[in-house]
Amino acid sequence: MALPVYASPAQRVWHYFFFILCTAIFIYLLVPIFVIMPLSFNSEPYFSYPMEGYSLRWYEEFFTSDQWLLGLKNSIIIGFFATILATTLGTLAALGLNRADFRGKPVVMAVLISPIVIPIVITAAGMFYFYASIGLSSTMPGLVLAHATLGVPFVVITVSATLVGFDHNLVRAGSSLGANQTRVFFKVTLPIILPGVVSGALFAFITSWDELVVAIFLAGAEQHTLPRRMWSGIREMLSPTITAVATMLILFSIVLMVTMELLRRRTERLRGIRN
Repeated sequence: MALPVYASPAQRVWHYFFFILCTAIFIYLLVPIFVIMPLSFNSEPYFSYPMEGYSLRWYEEFFTSDQWLLGLKNSIIIGFFATILATTLGTLAALGLNRADFRGKPVVMAVLISPIVIPIVITAAGMFYFYASIGLSSTMPGLVLAHATLGVPFVVITVSATLVGFDHNLVRAGSSLGANQTRVFFKVTLPIILPGVVSGALFAFITSWDELVVAIFLAGAEQHTLPRRMWSGIREMLSPTITAVATMLILFSIVLMVTMELLRRRTERLRGIRN
């Protein structure tokens, strides 16, 4: 951001100091993440800098390994269904809280977002004992329900933020024209809050995609997700294939984050038009 021409020398010094500080923090946070990416192209079966050669052998090993492909398939399946479930429940909860006005509303909101407040180890342990008692431990439906539980708070928060500027007169207008509640929702409400719903769904998917602790507690031998498989690989044998998987996960997460930023900007433009 450019400084105004009338800025004093002290303001200019503070501006450049703040810029350098933010840049240093940014680099400090990102370097440990991106330093792993070049190692995925190392030709040697160990982690070292400088690298002696470059190769795609670790990517080839990932796509030819039954165990890694099983983890990828499980992550996609669990993430897909957990996202659908979390998005549906979270959107309905956000709509209900937005329309209702009762004394215990803050308590209900606190309960809904509690999975992101309570330490994940406590949540995973509780899920393990509960799901084991009802036969859902070491099953795909159990992992889907667990990951959906972790994703619901993100959907509730993003959709609730979108509903802050929602004009309920549009809903009343649709009802007055003879449309039922279902038609009003899909024709009026959903198109307006869609950026928030999609953003919440992306957050829910990322939460499921990257989740490890719950998978350690609940996943059986056939339900290993990619993070669970990476954790097992680190414990048993430190293979450079892990760096290839980590690189693909980083790139995938970047794509999702860029998508969420574009949706956020679209939401702000829509609010500006309505205001």
